Amino acid sequence: MFFARNRKLKVLVLASLIAGAPVALTGCGGQQAQQSHAAQVKAMKVIQQDTPLTNEYAGQIVGKNTVSVQSKVSGNVVEKYVTGGQFVTAGQPLYRIDSRQYESAVLQAQATLAQSEATLNNAQTDLYRDQQLLASDAISEQTVTTQQANVNAYQAAAAANAALLQKAQQDLADTVIYAPMSGQLAVDDVAVGTFATAGNTNLVTIGSSNPVYAQFSISETDYLKFMNIQQMRQNAGTGADIHVGLTLSDGSTYPLEGRIAEADRALASQTGTLTIKALFDNPNGLLLPGMFARVKITGEVVPNAILVPQRAVQQLLGKSFVMVVGDDGKSVAKTVKLGSKVGSYYIIKDGISVNDTVVVEGLSNLQEGRDLAVTMVTPEDMGFSTTADDTAFDSSTVVNSGSDE
Repeated sequence: MFFARNRKLKVLVLASLIAGAPVALTGCGGQQAQQSHAAQVKAMKVIQQDTPLTNEYAGQIVGKNTVSVQSKVSGNVVEKYVTGGQFVTAGQPLYRIDSRQYESAVLQAQATLAQSEATLNNAQTDLYRDQQLLASDAISEQTVTTQQANVNAYQAAAAANAALLQKAQQDLADTVIYAPMSGQLAVDDVAVGTFATAGNTNLVTIGSSNPVYAQFSISETDYLKFMNIQQMRQNAGTGADIHVGLTLSDGSTYPLEGRIAEADRALASQTGTLTIKALFDNPNGLLLPGMFARVKITGEVVPNAILVPQRAVQQLLGKSFVMVVGDDGKSVAKTVKLGSKVGSYYIIKDGISVNDTVVVEGLSNLQEGRDLAVTMVTPEDMGFSTTADDTAFDSSTVVNSGSDE
């Protein structure tokens, strides 16, 4: 019995040692295991600064003035002094219409006028003679009155013939068509030999190239917002400047700033938008009518805005949240209320403070309460900017970066 009891005691001791072994091993390497399971992330401090908001709209370049040149007289085009696409100045000859019939009309009108003037001169001579005879009672007063009426009629006929001569001379002058304004010709110019009908045949289109309009449409909400900004600035005595920029379809920024020049008097009934025209100087002719561009309007400034990179924001079940680095080095999820997009950032209306550090990389499968191995980065390190990304452009899409999410 003694040996049996001794064997049972040894078995219990051995079992106790085996059960305690994992505890001892865990105690020795616990700190290293915890470090090896920390999530590797990059994080940055929340930014707080005065932030201008930029609204962007799809627009199209249109000429400030465009005219279809037509002839005032009918006839065949016999001379052409320009070529399509050429720059011309106001008053420069463009075409000449066959002038032979108009030259003949001038000669005929001159002859008719000369004849009527000769008849008038004879009548005036007879009137003067009759007036002398009336003074000596050689003829009746009725004869003088009749002759005076004849003189008046011949004067009216002479004036009418003078007007016909003037019209014939004007028609002759109009056989040469001049540029009504300075600008660039389109390539729709007609060829020599074309029969031009007065007031109907378009010989060529000419449009001004400097300045030009960028035409776009804004919503009723944005219109009211811009009007409020303008009113506030006027009340504050700071002026009502709204900065207008242009991004071309290749992503490049047009170097000159424009200004709002025209606005439609009413909203479009089908779309509920207001058509706006911004005027841009175009000294080098870079902007061509018909080009698509993105119009940027900056006017509103959000003071002390809290900015968080867009890539740090996650969406789940209609909620937006960010992961921040807690005081204990663990991940903490915070629900945020998003404002406008500004370049690479969101303006955060509520949910975090300027003292928070947000995770910007390593968010995949990152859960709340996870130990973090944090590498601090700057916006420059990550390529973040408050300027909108112009690398992608879709002319059919209106981007409004000033609207709330």
